[in-house]
Amino acid sequence: MLSFFKSKPYLKDLLGSHFIDIHSHILPGIDDGAKNISKSIELVKSFQELGISQIITTPHISHYVWNNSPEIIQNKLIETRNSLKEKKINTPIRAAAEYFMDDWFENHFKNEKLLTLKDNYVLVEISYQSPPINLHKIIFDLKVAGYIPVLAHPERYIYFHKNLEEYAKLKNLGCLFQLNLLATVEYYGSKVAKTADELLKKGMYDFCGTDIHHRKHIDAFQEKVKIADTAVLKEIISNNQFFKI
Repeated sequence: MLSFFKSKPYLKDLLGSHFIDIHSHILPGIDDGAKNISKSIELVKSFQELGISQIITTPHISHYVWNNSPEIIQNKLIETRNSLKEKKINTPIRAAAEYFMDDWFENHFKNEKLLTLKDNYVLVEISYQSPPINLHKIIFDLKVAGYIPVLAHPERYIYFHKNLEEYAKLKNLGCLFQLNLLATVEYYGSKVAKTADELLKKGMYDFCGTDIHHRKHIDAFQEKVKIADTAVLKEIISNNQFFKI
């Protein structure tokens, strides 16, 4: 077992020096990510050390918990960019959002324009406790509205673990999948890592992201990956070039 893990690369080393991250929480004080601008600056510096060349950060928009708006997010983005400029940190950063799919969201995207990763690609998530009863309808309606849903960290929804067909149904509806890279080092536990490995083998992932909130997430990139096939993982990492700013 030890020899198996010894042969695996460190997660940091798989990123190279031109990785484009599409999922993080580095804007100050608006969700469960960076608490203030000092933490934001620390995280961006750490991103540079990891080889992340461009950042599309994605604050939570969850009406009942993190009631952010495009205006709030854009103002925090400007504040962050200005502070980074003062520190002579020139990593390109823009902002989208990670939308929580619930009843509020279902009405919201029909009336308001969403913050997207690029063009019509929108990052979405669902509850860790149970999926929305009308999940398939929400995804269908998103598509009808002209968006391409990118489901954040599908490997972390443990209620799907015993029936991988549920993932296939979402893919068949036109939902893309974004792997949380920390899942590959068992940051969220061995069961999540195992599911990530299975989804990688089945070719279900389209993109990946760090989902970095704080220093502990940064530190975990120094761990070795614990999935079987790193070749597929490298392909998913390279797919993020699609979002080049």
